[in-house]
Amino acid sequence: MRLCEKIRAILKDRRGVSFPLVIGVTLALVIIFCGVSEYFRLQIIAAGVRDAVEDAIISTVNDNYAGVYHGVREGYSGGYLPDGDADWETAVSEGDIYTHLDATLGTELSGGRHIKYAGDSGDAMEYAIDSLSVTIRNAPLAPYDPQNAQRFEADAVIRLEVPVRFGGKLLPSMHITLKVQAGYIEVF
Repeated sequence: MRLCEKIRAILKDRRGVSFPLVIGVTLALVIIFCGVSEYFRLQIIAAGVRDAVEDAIISTVNDNYAGVYHGVREGYSGGYLPDGDADWETAVSEGDIYTHLDATLGTELSGGRHIKYAGDSGDAMEYAIDSLSVTIRNAPLAPYDPQNAQRFEADAVIRLEVPVRFGGKLLPSMHITLKVQAGYIEVF
């Protein structure tokens, strides 16, 4: 209570004593606002890249539809081709996810990474993506239990780097590994 009373007395004092306090509070609020704004910028970039990767992996799953579910309704397996010796070979494609991401996000290949440059001048990096890994799990050939069999799924893991700026200075970059999964569920 004593502290509150002192602060109240300082604020009510008419001699200009509270002027430095008002400036300090205003600067503290500006710094907090800048930090929150930078946090939201990082969250928006991460969500946008994750959504673009999700769109690309869904496109890959859809591109494989005709090969995976081509009329073999009873077992919902089809992403296989005869190997020649009474064996079957998996026939699915990982697609070209980087090309899809470049078109969606506006990134360009530079030094082994796909980089999005900020602004019209194009000299400051907004973010970079690299280390894409795609894993495709094909539906099993003639599953014993079709109701509980593995469905056709694709997983993508990509690394995102976003430079962090605060107070006009460049801080260490944020590095995140984004994981996305898409699958095809048979309806009939």
